[in-house]
Amino acid sequence: MAAQRRNLMQSHQSWTDDLPLCQMCGVGTAPNCVYSPDGKGTQSHSNEDGHLRFRGEDGCFLYGVFNGYDGSRVASFASQCLTAELLLGQLTSNHTDSDVRRILTQAFDAVEKSYFETIGDALAEKAHLSNYVLPHNENVSFHQLSSQSQKVQERLKELEQEVSGGATAVVALILNNKLYIANVGTNRALLCKSSSDGQNQVLQIGRPHSTDNEDELQRLATLGVDSARVRQAGQIAGQSSTRRLGDYRVKFNYSEIDLLSPAKTRPVVAEPEIHGSQSLDGVTGFLLLMSEGLINALESAHGPEQANQEIVAMVAAELAQQNSLEAVAQSVVERVKRLHHDVYVSGRQRSTYCSRHEDMTLLIRTLNMPLADGALTPTQGGRIYPVSVPYSNSQSTSKTSVTLSLVMPSQSTLTNGTNTASTLEEGTPTPGSQSPTATLQSTNTQTQSSSSSSGDGSLFRQRGSQAAQPDETGRVPPYVDFSQFYRLWGSDHSDGQSTQGGLGPQ
Repeated sequence: MAAQRRNLMQSHQSWTDDLPLCQMCGVGTAPNCVYSPDGKGTQSHSNEDGHLRFRGEDGCFLYGVFNGYDGSRVASFASQCLTAELLLGQLTSNHTDSDVRRILTQAFDAVEKSYFETIGDALAEKAHLSNYVLPHNENVSFHQLSSQSQKVQERLKELEQEVSGGATAVVALILNNKLYIANVGTNRALLCKSSSDGQNQVLQIGRPHSTDNEDELQRLATLGVDSARVRQAGQIAGQSSTRRLGDYRVKFNYSEIDLLSPAKTRPVVAEPEIHGSQSLDGVTGFLLLMSEGLINALESAHGPEQANQEIVAMVAAELAQQNSLEAVAQSVVERVKRLHHDVYVSGRQRSTYCSRHEDMTLLIRTLNMPLADGALTPTQGGRIYPVSVPYSNSQSTSKTSVTLSLVMPSQSTLTNGTNTASTLEEGTPTPGSQSPTATLQSTNTQTQSSSSSSGDGSLFRQRGSQAAQPDETGRVPPYVDFSQFYRLWGSDHSDGQSTQGGLGPQ
């Protein structure tokens, strides 16, 4: 079985090619970036994140975001193996909540064991070569010994690259219209519920398994680890996570790691923390799964206090404009990337935290939430792709909610040069009226920020509804007065010559 899994990984085939993708979600990604002093960015390594989004039988849906490090092998393996452990008949609508939690836990355990089976031969060879001692032979020259030693070192380096690396994971399972979240590490899950009065509750499901999580520090302390030293160090073997998939170094060689050496048993584990079930009956909104790189980029730029509300506000803004969930997710990721870069080049206080960011992944799953009508083109007042609604952060901390204000696009369409108004319900906002507002309320943070697609909306209000009406010649009258420009240009360039036939309307 181990050989089959190893061959499958090497062939880059998928165990889940026959499973249908879920069409009610979208994924956006961005690679890592390191900024030079002039603000230009370069990618330091290939993208190591992974994700999954499948629809199973009996109303079962599975989503996941994996944050890989030191390579993408573990993230790629976990996304395939976890799907095979959960969606090939293991889950049915007859399972109870306790059954689902047990199956999820067993699936993560199977992923961990299966991955180490695939690298077992490489680990054995690595251990053998590490203890390799060249026999003393008077007939072997120093040059020959050096050549053999160099080959051993090169092979050890290849093996280290083959077996190293790990991943953190956040997985969402929907079964019988109930939501379960399984988390290992430092990714994040957010659930946004919209109510009929426009109030949107933002709920972070679970806490990251990191070196500042009190529960995790207590868990390590019971194993004999000095939790105060762990908190002060902020990292374990180069990562802030206290739970992770793979990473044989901290799983098998933890006794050789100074921070972990006092542990009675394996301190860094792959056991998921499972939250749920949470009923989705009657829920309107969306679910977000985010990699650590996306979270850290936004928190580095604006601080951690209101990151949840900011990302939800961005998603809500794009959902109001885009008609594709892929476009929504990618637009939000690009926006976070731009915010992070802009803070770095600004030289402001937080720019020192924004010299680089890791790979970013965002998965959006809508819940009974329709997308915007994308039939209109940008010139007709429709969506603007890929980033449609600029977002700004006011950095205020005295309010109790996040307010997202959108100036809605025109409800009119141009047909063969004629301004044909679509049917509007009474009270529907128009470009000259007050823009609608959606309020986001969070259970754990308090802040306010606002956004508008055109500042105060004056550009849309100045352009009257009759501006697009063609005259008897078929031309559309201009809505910007250039007469002063023509006058000034004519006075500066006349030099005794007639301006007739020059600039300006004839």
